[in-house]
Amino acid sequence: MLVEIDDKIVSTQIFERQFVCDLNACKGACCIEGDGGAPVTEEEVQIIEENLEKIKPYMRPEGIAAVEANGVVYHDEDFEPATTLVNGKECAFVYFDQSNTAKCSIEKAQREGKIDFIKPISCHLYPIRTKQFSEYTALNYEKWDICEPACACGEKLDVPVFKFLKEPLVRAYGAEFFKELEKVAFELNNENR
Repeated sequence: MLVEIDDKIVSTQIFERQFVCDLNACKGACCIEGDGGAPVTEEEVQIIEENLEKIKPYMRPEGIAAVEANGVVYHDEDFEPATTLVNGKECAFVYFDQSNTAKCSIEKAQREGKIDFIKPISCHLYPIRTKQFSEYTALNYEKWDICEPACACGEKLDVPVFKFLKEPLVRAYGAEFFKELEKVAFELNNENR
């Protein structure tokens, strides 16, 4: 089912599904698995390029080499920009912490006060995927087997996808949009009783 909020079409799965990232279980697999890099906007490409020298100290040598050889993005089959990959696999901006968990060097640079940009909004919003159409933006839940631990954790803690993603949803669409999501969730919960 879909819900319309302003110029957004929202899948009700973001209210019905439960989700809380469990990095201890998945080890950040979403940054190293899949068939492409993280979708980025042209504005984000510019921000990453402008801040690249401040991000590089947190990157792995192979990530730096991939970016230096190919740029910070490539264009996917839909001609949309996506983060450059290392050997066609993990995101070039991935680094691994002491527990071998994939993490984001862009986010690390931001957390350490080197840059203001946290990370691409597509990464921040995951497992919500967005698609821009001429008249509206679609927000859908993306089910991926590598996120089964996150779904189990979300069910255990009773946290729906949209609540887990409050910070990036507000970052992307504003506090008023999030309040509308809360109203929809309340209505859906009352319908299901």
